[in-house]
Amino acid sequence: MARLPPLSALRAFEAVARLGSMTRAAAELHLTHSAISHQIRAMEDELEVLLFLRQGKRLQLTDAGRLYAMQVRHALGAIASATEELVTRPKPHQLAVGTLASFTSHWLLARLPDLQRRHPTLQVQLHTAPGFSDLNLERLDCAVRMGQGGWDGVHQELLFRDQQLVVASPGFAGGALPKTVAEVHAARRIAGGGVSWRVWFDHAGVTGPELPCSLWINDANSVVEAVLQGQAVGLIRRSLANDLLQSGRLVPLPGPVIDYPDPYWLIWPQRSEGLEKFLLWRDWLHGVVAGYLAGLSEN
Repeated sequence: MARLPPLSALRAFEAVARLGSMTRAAAELHLTHSAISHQIRAMEDELEVLLFLRQGKRLQLTDAGRLYAMQVRHALGAIASATEELVTRPKPHQLAVGTLASFTSHWLLARLPDLQRRHPTLQVQLHTAPGFSDLNLERLDCAVRMGQGGWDGVHQELLFRDQQLVVASPGFAGGALPKTVAEVHAARRIAGGGVSWRVWFDHAGVTGPELPCSLWINDANSVVEAVLQGQAVGLIRRSLANDLLQSGRLVPLPGPVIDYPDPYWLIWPQRSEGLEKFLLWRDWLHGVVAGYLAGLSEN
């Protein structure tokens, strides 16, 4: 391999070139001024190229130094990126899972202790995102996503199909909860979170103009929180409401329970195929989904 200056000298040179001062470079790198000066002098002697013009205490890059600084900065950035990717890559006992924030908060977290009891050495790293992401770019072993399936470049298995229903806090409107679909229609309602009141009203047999909602939020987590606070009634996915219904923090309101258009899927890249950590997660996830669905059928 061609000769290379020491990495410490390259870092010192890049810092001085960028900051225009040995004093500031020394402070950034936690070195002394003399140490920085020595490394720059040694590198110039070794390369036999003048990198800086020195005019008293002032430093000015030579043309050669300016070009070299740009190339060194790029190279150091590439080394830093490669190092970050290396140290953050999941280890054999670490499983990086992409999930939706709402699914994580209201369904997955409560069930994770069971996974930890069954597989105490498996370390799960949850990465929440609002939508579909590149599993290779995000360095994820797998992900739970919603959609219609048929995505290119990933393996995919259907987890379960969701439903949606109207719910409220027990204290909504001072406890005077809507008792009919018409009262639901007239109540303070919150829109957003990927659900459609118009579709629900069509299933409920409500005709005519739809009364406007009092609040709209694009994030399903925030919709749930607003309903819990008693601000409005909400049309919420069953997967997000079920545990809250079981605990009594939410109550169901009159009207139909309808299908949600986008099911949950487990997706994973080819590189995860056959990995023990992924297989443990996959088997466990399908098991808890089966238990969840069985519980719904009993209600």
